[in-house]
Amino acid sequence: MKIDLALVGARVRTLDAEQPTASALAIAEGDIVAVGSDAEIRELGRATETVDLHSAVVVPGLTDSHIHPLQGALETRGADLRDLTSLEEVRAAVAAERRRCAPGQWVLGFGAEYGVFRESGIRGELFEDVVEGSPALLTFMDLHTAVATPRALELASVTGPRSFSENAEIVCHDGAPTGELREWAAVATVERAMPELTDAERYELHAAALREHAAAGLTGGHAMDGTLATHDLLRALEANGDLVQRYVVPFTIVPESQPDDWAELVPHRDARGRRWRAGVAKFFIDGVIDTGTGWLYEPDTEGEGMLPFWPDPQHYRRAVATFARAGFQCSTHATGDRGVREALDAYREAGAAPLRGRHRIEHIETLQPHDRPRFAAEGVVASMQAQHMLWCEPDRSDNWSRRLGPQRSAQGRAFPIRSLRESGALVALGSDWPVVRFDPRLGLSAARLRRPPRLRDRPPFDDEAIDGLAALEGYTTAAAATVGEERLGRILPGFAADVTVFADDPVECDPDDLPELSVVLTVVDGEIVHRAA
Repeated sequence: MKIDLALVGARVRTLDAEQPTASALAIAEGDIVAVGSDAEIRELGRATETVDLHSAVVVPGLTDSHIHPLQGALETRGADLRDLTSLEEVRAAVAAERRRCAPGQWVLGFGAEYGVFRESGIRGELFEDVVEGSPALLTFMDLHTAVATPRALELASVTGPRSFSENAEIVCHDGAPTGELREWAAVATVERAMPELTDAERYELHAAALREHAAAGLTGGHAMDGTLATHDLLRALEANGDLVQRYVVPFTIVPESQPDDWAELVPHRDARGRRWRAGVAKFFIDGVIDTGTGWLYEPDTEGEGMLPFWPDPQHYRRAVATFARAGFQCSTHATGDRGVREALDAYREAGAAPLRGRHRIEHIETLQPHDRPRFAAEGVVASMQAQHMLWCEPDRSDNWSRRLGPQRSAQGRAFPIRSLRESGALVALGSDWPVVRFDPRLGLSAARLRRPPRLRDRPPFDDEAIDGLAALEGYTTAAAATVGEERLGRILPGFAADVTVFADDPVECDPDDLPELSVVLTVVDGEIVHRAA
């Protein structure tokens, strides 16, 4: 047998009940062909490359079950505003970015947090002086809100409110825009005024982002943004050797789309390359809790949250039925409890299972107790992002908790990862990058701590934490089962050779130390796509 790659001297966590541990594995032509002891693997013959891992820990390749790898590469340009907690810090970061830009160049920033604007309100004029008259557009951490300076609004010819087909808003005061832009249609009114990147610039940003993700141990993801043009980009990345992860890529179905648009996409259900495939339709039934666009059973504390993202929920249900009955897996963004119910109802009404995997709901930030059992009973995946709740304060003083009030932000209803698992639901874990950082070590830590790492004196948000093994399963076996990938998620002969190698065991590692755990190797399809120095 010709062995391309042998990993020996390791501690292998296979996630297979019959052979849970081993010390070595052999890879040939992109597949795992043997798992066993060092001696058993060496007896197979000389490998093209043998790596002695010196007791490092091999786990199935980590898959991010909700990530925007292509959109995120373009959205994370400019000033990094993540983790900044005061308006003055944000202003200083934007001022520094302005100094890096040419005169008159658009000043960009990403990752702003809502709490920064609690006292001032979200207003573009707050940054007019620090950008020295240049146009500026700053996006928030959830990508559902942005703030534009007066010069940016002027260049975009935004002078007042507009109507949109989806639940979006150019926020105005006395008829004049404040600079706050809620949801993508509103943000796009300003983005269209920005100079476009060249194709070469866009490609380089995408390729660089994928390399960064590989270095953090990611071997794949469910890429939650896609069009037919995305397939062309993936083909180019793969042909050039730059597709260093394995991706499932949905089509994004927007509210204004019509049956003719859907019919154009259906024939591309089975589009694929070696490391990517289609077959998923992605919908948004609501927005986000923080801005009052998450769809709730009852209004939030500011009287908002009663509108769906799709103005006509029946149109959403027709779209879901079209794709479900064509064999697509359906995925719906739903942060609010009413949005979750609507997605569950739409899947049940469609009455069709996907050809691969299961229908799924993304985020589920708050959930009614009577809806929780439906996930297991109706075979719907709960796709969760533990890092989202790291902005939440234990005393519920944060914007998200204040919007929902104490009942809907209570244990078992707020980011209910453990409760859903215990109900029998399949729970897949991911990041939602660029909303939060893509590093899976942060995601694993957040699922176990329910608070930011290293803040050991801070109590967890609630008692919904899961253990290390459950967290790892969320990024491996559950991620594979979600999309029906029968040859991923475990380390077994005949499975695809996607593995992540850590310096120590991510299951046993102190979750506060997980973000610093070294990634030794990342292997995708039998290829070493990252190797520590």
